[in-house]
Amino acid sequence: MTGDVQFLLNHTDVRLDAAGPADTLLDFLRLGRRLTGTKEGCAEGDCGACTVLVGRLHEGVLRYEPVNACIRFLASCHGCHVVTIEHLKGADGGLHPVQQAMVDHHGSQCGFCTPGFVMALYALWMEHPDPTVVQIETALQGNLCRCTGYEPIIKAALAAARAGGQAMDALARERDEVTARLAAIPPGADVRRGDERAIVPADTDALAAHLLDHPEATIVAGATDVGLWVTKMLRPISPALFIGHLMKDVTVTDDEIRLGAGVTYTEALPVIEAHHPEVADYVLRIGGWQIRNAGTIGGNIANGSPIGETPPLLIALDTRIILRRGDARRELPLEEFFVAYGKQDRRPDEFVETVIIPRAAGARVAAYKVSKRANADISAVAAGFRIREEGGIITDARVAFGGMAGTPKRARAAEAALQGQPFAQESFEAAARAVADDFTPMSDWRASAAYRSAVAANFFRRFWLEQAGEPVRLNRAVGD
Repeated sequence: MTGDVQFLLNHTDVRLDAAGPADTLLDFLRLGRRLTGTKEGCAEGDCGACTVLVGRLHEGVLRYEPVNACIRFLASCHGCHVVTIEHLKGADGGLHPVQQAMVDHHGSQCGFCTPGFVMALYALWMEHPDPTVVQIETALQGNLCRCTGYEPIIKAALAAARAGGQAMDALARERDEVTARLAAIPPGADVRRGDERAIVPADTDALAAHLLDHPEATIVAGATDVGLWVTKMLRPISPALFIGHLMKDVTVTDDEIRLGAGVTYTEALPVIEAHHPEVADYVLRIGGWQIRNAGTIGGNIANGSPIGETPPLLIALDTRIILRRGDARRELPLEEFFVAYGKQDRRPDEFVETVIIPRAAGARVAAYKVSKRANADISAVAAGFRIREEGGIITDARVAFGGMAGTPKRARAAEAALQGQPFAQESFEAAARAVADDFTPMSDWRASAAYRSAVAANFFRRFWLEQAGEPVRLNRAVGD
């Protein structure tokens, strides 16, 4: 293991023999390298003003994704290619097609948010040379400052696509060279600054060994939560283990889907679309594009949040997880992992290694959330459904909620109201009434207890209407 953090920044090799675990990529760019095109807005991964591209080798293939530099820790860039707005240029050395389109279509007003928009659209331009409006809107979920409105920005994205030029872009022409330079970087790093320590394990075995030696270490995957511990709460996280590059395996068999805990929402989406397309839109409402490129399935589970988006759906799907400690592993149902608020069935030197989702052939599956805004917002209430019916009778019902208790939790009374009953509106009305016996939600700034209870009941009604083929009208002003 090398002692240095190494990565590429635009054209430049960066090698750091000292760094703190809480050092952010944004501060390094703006203060350390004076690359001030990357802006600081919210400092919590919410506004997109700090968007940069990060390229990483995955099984030898170089892939670029837009991420939030404000909550991307510097040590986690080891082995990556960081691309900022200053790297963009057209084939003639002038403005890049995306930049030119933003000018031509008046997509910028004060200009503060514009570099972040350009970088998100740049990633889209490279990945989808002929994007649809829906793809453009999805790419911009994580860019919230828009004083011109979205329309001129969408027009700019379409115009940039028509302008083309991807084959002549720097990221295309330099791909082989960048791939070789990244491949030459050793896989691990271990740096200190004073008493602080940042460790990038070379592989999962190294992670397990380090965690045995340092059970007090903070495990950092996508930093979509831990990043706010630093930027908003000023919490120390040293020593920190940066694992966002690990546990990326995805395996699908006739019986189950196995996801490495380090698989991001974006990386999981193709599998979800292939096997559970009915919940793909739910996944696309988890953060913006930048957050989904960083946040991991395992991290969303391991932090134990009662409002994490994936646990309700995963519990409904009867998901199991594998916890690892050194070379030892144990498997348990996901619903048993959550013990109480802030407490999980995990030792300090254990980590979530694998997520196992049984294939739900023949089941009716759905996932819902209500939040103050439709996209890129924390849920007030989230729910996952898996209902099986044979001959018009409900033979199995699994329904789990987030935001209704101190942990993600199944609605046992509502499930019992459905079990063995006709697959009919009356059965789901009974479940909607019974769910009040399952939870005593709290009131906070996201929603009142009464509102949460009403939403939970209405999710059963919505499920029935969707399954019965009835149109469901959404009121986006209040969530769903």
